[in-house]
Order: sequence, then structure tokens, then C-alpha cells
Amino acid sequence: MMDIEKKKKEILFTREDIQRRVEELGKQIAEDYAGKKILVVSLLKGSFIFTADLVRAIDGPVKIEFMATTSYGHDTETSGQVNILYDFKGSLEGYDVLVVDDIADSGLTMKFVMEHLRSKNPASIKSCVLLDKPSRRQTDLQADYVGFTIPDKFIVGYGLNYGDYYRNVPYVFAFVDEQTSL
Repeated sequence: MMDIEKKKKEILFTREDIQRRVEELGKQIAEDYAGKKILVVSLLKGSFIFTADLVRAIDGPVKIEFMATTSYGHDTETSGQVNILYDFKGSLEGYDVLVVDDIADSGLTMKFVMEHLRSKNPASIKSCVLLDKPSRRQTDLQADYVGFTIPDKFIVGYGLNYGDYYRNVPYVFAFVDEQTSL
């Protein structure tokens, strides 16, 4: 684990940056899903803040469900093994499903969840992530909707956690080493 007392915060996206991009994504999704039965599946815990803001930015009826998966535990890197902790029991037939997550890093979780949900026969299935980190991808996953593409940094805030903390921070940041002067 990082010794965060020796780190400073580098803000990558401010509250305003995020709000502006979420509004743009909501508008695009509303246009793309016009006249369809949209079901948003939010992947807990990381995406709950993003999902809440995103669905409020989508003009039109939206049904919301939740799933919880794990592949990280308290570590900063994926274990490579995705487990479903909570799966909803409803039918997806007739729904155009949009899976929302905080970040596409390795891509393993999103790919696993999309394959799992595809087996429930939705009308269509797409993905939306706030942050995309393609340099870490271990699958051929390409999210259909992306808020921001980021470099290979461990990021925190706006739903993303470090040791179960910082989800409530309204911006996205990375911990960086404090520069010491000589």
C-alpha cells in the first residue's frame, strides 16, 4: 500500500470537467437510445456516483439496476479473476442495456459482465465508462462511451477509491511523490 502521507494530489479532472463531460455523454446516449427501452446496469461500488450523474443527464425514461463485482480487493492491480458479488434477478429481454463502470483498466471486469448479461438476451448491450486506461488493457474491449482517456496512473475520486476511501471526492486525482528540493 502507498504511504499517502508522503504523496500529493495531482488533479486530472476537476468537478467542472466531469460535469461537462457527463452532460455530453448523457445527451449522446439519449440521442442514441431515443425510442428504446434503456436499462442502465451500474457496477458497484465504483460507478455509483458517475451513474447517478449520468442517468440524470439522459433525457427520457431510464430503468436502473445494479451489479457488484470484484477483481481488485484492496490492491491497486487486478487479480485477473472477476467474481459477481451481487447480480440482479430481472429479465433483460426487450431492453437495450448500457453497462456503466467507473474505469476500463484491464477490461476484464467489463468484458466478463457484458458476456454475462448478453446471455440474458437483451435487445442490445453497450458499455460506458468514465475513465479509459487503454495502456493496461488485457482484452479487446473498447467501451462504446468514454468520458476521458487517461494515462497509466492510479487514480482516485468521483467514485474511485483507495483503501475504501476517497469515493466522495468530487474530482479525479492521482497520488504523486512529493518533490523535495535540494
